[in-house]
Amino acid sequence: MTAVENVLIAIHLLGFGALFGGILIQAKDPVKKINFLMRDGAGTTVVAGLALYIVEKVHDTHSKAWDAKMGVMMLVGIVVLGLVMANLRKESISRNFWLALLLIVIANVGVATIWTAS
Repeated sequence: MTAVENVLIAIHLLGFGALFGGILIQAKDPVKKINFLMRDGAGTTVVAGLALYIVEKVHDTHSKAWDAKMGVMMLVGIVVLGLVMANLRKESISRNFWLALLLIVIANVGVATIWTAS
């Protein structure tokens, strides 16, 4: 793994941490809303994930299954980013919407860690 890949992975994980933290920090709040952590974390995660995919494709040592896994994760990331951006200016979001975001983000982590694609 190159230094560039390591830096991109670190940035990607920091973005995930911001997104996940931005969601969880509101767990006990009666009124939930999209915050700057969710916005910045979702954007950072998508951009760093795309950059990481491009850097990995340069090596071209991965299978079609790996490409499918990356495609699913990128699609989920873009959906989360779209949902976050579409609701950014709203005063509040419903508890169900908040819970759906949380579950989608957790599912994406599951895809990243459980789906083994060589």
